[in-house]
Amino acid sequence: MATNTDDPSAAARPAVTRKHPVDEVPPFGKLATLGLQHVIAFYAGAVLVPLLIASAIKLDSEALTMLITADLFTCGIASLLQAVGIWKIGVRLPLLQGITFATLAPVIKIANDNGGGRVGLLTVYGAVISAGVITFLIAPFFARLVRFFPAVVTGTLITIIGICLLPVGAGDATRDPETKLPDAGNGRWLLYAIGTIVLIVLMQRFFRGFWATISILLGLVVGTFVAWTLGDTGFAAVGEAPWVGFTDPFAFGWPRFDVIAIVSMVVVLLVVAVESTGSVFATGEIVGKRITKAHIAATVRADGLATVIGGIFNSFPYTAFSENVGLVRLTGVKSRFVVAAAGVIMIILGLLPKTAKLVETIPSPVLGGAALVMFATVAIVGIQTLGAVDFTDHRNLIIAGTSLAMGLYVQFSQSVAPETITVNGAPVEVPGLPGVDEAVPGLLQIPFSTGITMGAITAILLNLLFFHTGSRGPAVAGRGAIRLAEVNDMSRETFRATFGGLVQGTDWVVDRAFEQRPFETTHDLRAAFSEAMLTGSDEEQLQLIRSFPDLGAQDDVGNPTAVDHTGLVVLDEEELGTVTDLAKAYHEHFGFPLVICARETERYERVLRNGWSRMKNSPTSERSFALIEIAKIANYRFDDLVADANPIATARLRRLEDIGRLDGTGR
Repeated sequence: MATNTDDPSAAARPAVTRKHPVDEVPPFGKLATLGLQHVIAFYAGAVLVPLLIASAIKLDSEALTMLITADLFTCGIASLLQAVGIWKIGVRLPLLQGITFATLAPVIKIANDNGGGRVGLLTVYGAVISAGVITFLIAPFFARLVRFFPAVVTGTLITIIGICLLPVGAGDATRDPETKLPDAGNGRWLLYAIGTIVLIVLMQRFFRGFWATISILLGLVVGTFVAWTLGDTGFAAVGEAPWVGFTDPFAFGWPRFDVIAIVSMVVVLLVVAVESTGSVFATGEIVGKRITKAHIAATVRADGLATVIGGIFNSFPYTAFSENVGLVRLTGVKSRFVVAAAGVIMIILGLLPKTAKLVETIPSPVLGGAALVMFATVAIVGIQTLGAVDFTDHRNLIIAGTSLAMGLYVQFSQSVAPETITVNGAPVEVPGLPGVDEAVPGLLQIPFSTGITMGAITAILLNLLFFHTGSRGPAVAGRGAIRLAEVNDMSRETFRATFGGLVQGTDWVVDRAFEQRPFETTHDLRAAFSEAMLTGSDEEQLQLIRSFPDLGAQDDVGNPTAVDHTGLVVLDEEELGTVTDLAKAYHEHFGFPLVICARETERYERVLRNGWSRMKNSPTSERSFALIEIAKIANYRFDDLVADANPIATARLRRLEDIGRLDGTGR
């Protein structure tokens, strides 16, 4: 803000500073209400992880109550660390912390491999505390490594996490609520699970806003109520539980420290750090704050410290909950102190054992139905992230495909420990099954311990192999001769000659893209041209539009000059004349060429309909429409340029061209 130096009182007046919405503190009543809303949206996911862990490792009811109260108590502390922050710990954004689903499978695996139940938790907590300390210490180094976790890595990992967790939900959906034994043939458990899923889907369809955000919680409540009316659950234990209680640190005993378990948990926490990084960038975009490496380091430090506290207080690793990131976007409430209020509420709930006992009454099939929806949603988020990946570069295809294959191979080939179950009052021995985790010795068991760990290691190593070793970056032009590092070293003239064709040789666009060097990824190079077009003045943007030929224009020998309108090469004389008349009328009306990305319009009739409908626009609006079409064309041209540098993609593209020539559709 400029200061009026001619005003003698200007120096005496204090500078007016405006608080960022993130740092504003709402009135107490509003603060408490909005904080409670975050807790309600978060609650089902918060207690779901300890419920699933307890079921999978066969914990007793008392131990489950301890896990739930400890979880809520520590969630509150973790959220305060992240939202309010101390020193360089905490990103100071509205991020609510909860137990990450990424650690669910590894925790179950570690516990069951080390005796199961309360005994197995001792090794789990040793690994959790150790991994939390390591995560805290490496936070500043991790912040510098963000560039090694592009969308192809993070998207693949999130997808693997979701898929690997689905069997956990399916197991609960088919489990007898009383005996906890598998009973998939029971039609009542099927109806509970499917009914819960249907209910959640219907609420997502017909509810709006706040009610839609708590559809999981409502599904669990309604499902439990139905089970209670049918006699499949009861609330006697709730009445017997004390109102106030506190789970002591190390309530199950002193933790045990196992090297393989610790390394496995460290690998998983690196995955969690990547997950947290994505949540921070998403939240920064929502609240309007630029995220730096310092923010990422502060986030990971808070995750590490919260994980150490979780291990001490009988809980598990923590990360930002995506449900609450979505709630920030939905409500528009950006204050981090709302999340801090939610943290305080969770600490209070963690001191009320009756709350934990109430959660225990949820029947396994109802819980499993809700879990299936949530875990499948996690997988879809990963697929959505992969949607932004440039798969014309076959290396991305290999990274995602191989990591997914290896992760699922390991996940569904794990050993099953022998156990003794009681059937009709008599003990029955159930034999175990060997798995890939037993086929390798020593430290090699770490990548084979869970599918999530194997998928994470594979994706990270393949990304390093293909994009950060043995080459100067991905091939981006010249049939593989020009690589990304060479683009960063190009002179302005060479850059123009290489990439000018993307925008019809319009120098100001190419020059502004050139000024954004160095490019770390092919995606950055692509984005540079899109951003450059948006920064142009009205005169510059008009120059860009006018650089494109009129639709249907031909050169001296009759070839179309609008090379991206490839469908026009198969038009007959009458159809071509109709297109030419449209282009002429448009040019006379607006003063610049009609630009349409025909690769998306496809059919001749749609080109005509699109063009004539745009004649009704104002000149200002139509200039914006033209720029959108130009951005699409430049994007497709960029794909062609990368494909031309990629032998596999080039062969595939030529095959499609051959098919097009055979059926008469052209390119």
